[in-house]
Amino acid sequence: MKLGVVGLPNVGKSTLFNAITKAGAQAANYPFCTIEPNTGMVLVPDSRLDVLGEMYHPKKITPTTIEFVDIAGLVKGASQGEGLGNKFLSHIREVDAIVHVVRCFEDENIIHVDGSIDPARDIETINLELIFADMDTVQRRKDKATKNFRGGDKKAGVEMELADKLYTHLEAGKPARTFDMDADERAIVDSWFLLTTKPVIYAANIAEDDLGNDPADIPGIAKVQAIASAENAEVLVISAAIEEEIAQMDPDEKAEFIEELGIGQSGLDRLITACYRLLGLISFLTAGEDECRAWTIVNGTKAPQAAGKIHTDFEKGFIRAEVVPFDTLVELGSMAACKEKGLVRSEGKEYVMKDGDITLFRFNV
Repeated sequence: MKLGVVGLPNVGKSTLFNAITKAGAQAANYPFCTIEPNTGMVLVPDSRLDVLGEMYHPKKITPTTIEFVDIAGLVKGASQGEGLGNKFLSHIREVDAIVHVVRCFEDENIIHVDGSIDPARDIETINLELIFADMDTVQRRKDKATKNFRGGDKKAGVEMELADKLYTHLEAGKPARTFDMDADERAIVDSWFLLTTKPVIYAANIAEDDLGNDPADIPGIAKVQAIASAENAEVLVISAAIEEEIAQMDPDEKAEFIEELGIGQSGLDRLITACYRLLGLISFLTAGEDECRAWTIVNGTKAPQAAGKIHTDFEKGFIRAEVVPFDTLVELGSMAACKEKGLVRSEGKEYVMKDGDITLFRFNV
């Protein structure tokens, strides 16, 4: 999973990226500080691996990972190449989802490119630039489909009509992710690699003093939530400055600090949870003396395709999956006890994987 962290200059984007990845991307009080996208890999916390580690004492414990990409700050006109627009747009095409950092804090010492704090305006600035870029793409697709249709390709007529409807939707200032499509139309649109089809999490970056307050009492949060609701996007209220502090602490100190703040989890943990929910992801687990490991898949993935995440040979030569739910394994204490009670299921090619499945794949190639 690859997430692009985007936002206008000086909204706390690189500060948040530094905090969640500890990758040390430069953060400074002027636009375009981030030019090339910085990347950082983050381990996905999974307490189930700790439990399996106690049970199996493996040589290695391997969590799944998320790659974060800190993308250059965008300004108005980026779709026409203004600022670092071309770089921004090319880098954002490569990610699975967007973490859009929105400034919801006042600080006279940190310049805002538009001179004032207005989360709704900032969101619109970036969304419109992505929409403009998509309009260009859709128009090119329509022109190509029209040419092919005139050349006798009847299927191109479907693409031509779809492009026309989607262009009208985009022209109204609406992202492609809110366009109503059936499965066949979605398959066509997915092949166009549009920017505004990507799922979005709005990270509302608030002042340190506002952390723990009711979001309804924080200026600007209601605007962000209203926009997200209309787009079926997620909202994460976060203080990048606090997250930067948390990132420097050792685990015990971190847990105590988070408890004092009353936020339950670090921003990173909440962000990962939101990403999994937004992208419809789950994890299955493999366990043994050599390694206990988590594997991320899309909810609805069948057993052979899940096996393919481990190795392509596992999918090609798939015979069956031996599965026991994590909670059942913990309750009985060992795989042997689960087998003795007949609770290890043998599942075939049509089995849909569940979150927390402890799985052993049988294959032959």
